[in-house]
Amino acid sequence: MPKNRNTFSFLARWPRRAASRAVHAGWAWAQRAGAVTAEHPGRLRFGAIGAGTRLAFPQGTVFGERWIELGAHCVIGEQVTLTAGMMPDLDLGPDPILTLGDGVVLGRGSHVIADTTVTIGSDTYCGPNVYITSTNHSYDDPHEPVGRQWPRMEPVAIGPGCWIGTGAVILPGARLGRNVVVAAGAVVRGEVPDHAVVAGAPARVVRRWDPEKGWQPPLRTPAPVPIPKGVTPEQLLALAELDEVPETP
Repeated sequence: MPKNRNTFSFLARWPRRAASRAVHAGWAWAQRAGAVTAEHPGRLRFGAIGAGTRLAFPQGTVFGERWIELGAHCVIGEQVTLTAGMMPDLDLGPDPILTLGDGVVLGRGSHVIADTTVTIGSDTYCGPNVYITSTNHSYDDPHEPVGRQWPRMEPVAIGPGCWIGTGAVILPGARLGRNVVVAAGAVVRGEVPDHAVVAGAPARVVRRWDPEKGWQPPLRTPAPVPIPKGVTPEQLLALAELDEVPETP
C-alpha cells in the first residue's frame, strides 16, 4: 500500500515538475533572445553601442537612445532604466546626452536619468538599485505642486574606475573623480576628489589616499595579495578548484 501511494504521489507531481522545467527553459530562452547587443539591438537604436556590451532582458525604461552612447564590454543588468531627455520623442541636438565608457557595469534595477549631460567613466561599477540623475525637482513656489514646477538640471560626471554601492544616489551637479568609492545608500552631491571614499546622506569623505601616507585613516583590513603578472583566468580557476578539493585523511 505505501508503494502504491508513492506511485500516485509521483504521478501527481510529474505535471508540475514538467511545467516548472518548461517555464524555466522558456525564461532562459527569453533572456538570451531578449538581450540587447551591438549585433542584436532589437528595437533599440543607440547612438553607439560597443562590441561586447550587453543589456540583460528584461530591460527597464529606455528612451532617447539616439543620444545614448554605450562603450565596449559594458554589462547592463535586468530592469535598468536609461533615458535621455525629459520624455520620449524630443530632439536633443547633435551631441550625446548620456555616455558610458568601456567596461561600465550597471547593477540590476539601477536608473540613469539624463535630462542634461551624464558621463560615466570607463570601468565604473554600480551595484543594484543605484540612482543617477541630472534633474532635481524645484519647490520655489509654495503654492504650486512640486511636480508641476520646472525642474533644475545640472550635468553629472563620474570618473573612471569608481565603485558605487547598492542603493546609492548621485544627484545633479555631482562630479566624482577617479577611483572613488561610494558607500551603499550614500547620497552624493557636489565634487568628490580622486581616490576618496564617501558615505552618508548627504555623503562626506570618510577616507582618502595620500601619496606619502597611504590611506587615511588606515584601512582596517589587510591589502589583497596582487595577482602575479601573466596569470590567465583559466589558471586562476584551476587554483580555485584545487582549494575546494577536500584533504584526504
